[in-house]
Amino acid sequence: MAEGRKKAEGRILVVEDEHIVAMGIKKMLKSLGYTVTGIASSGEDAISKAESTFPDVVLMDIMLKGDMDGVEAAMEIKKMFNVPVVYLTAYSDSKILERAKRTEPFGYIIKPFDEKDLYSSIEVALQRYRKEKSESLRENENPE
Repeated sequence: MAEGRKKAEGRILVVEDEHIVAMGIKKMLKSLGYTVTGIASSGEDAISKAESTFPDVVLMDIMLKGDMDGVEAAMEIKKMFNVPVVYLTAYSDSKILERAKRTEPFGYIIKPFDEKDLYSSIEVALQRYRKEKSESLRENENPE
């Protein structure tokens, strides 16, 4: 880990259908100090693991094996659990990007990426999520 950087905190669910890539991401996350709550290889598996492991952030590959791609899984996870999603993808195609943007992701990382990219994207997502959550709580406590 880079000197001067505090140890990262956060529970991350990794959704990646290529096992070797998923293990590499898991290793990077652990070296940064994050807790990996699980690894899912399909959209359906991602939803199930999000429900059972309560991650703070989901790192979601867009292209997954099975009937449900990462964009569909992200929509369901957001709707059901209100967990922020950061996309990890090798695809920067404009149609895919437009679909992904409609899910209001907390980040979009193009593969290949390094530890710095992962760290900064997750930290920004966590910060934004915590801020939105606290603003929402304040609004609910003080209705006009």
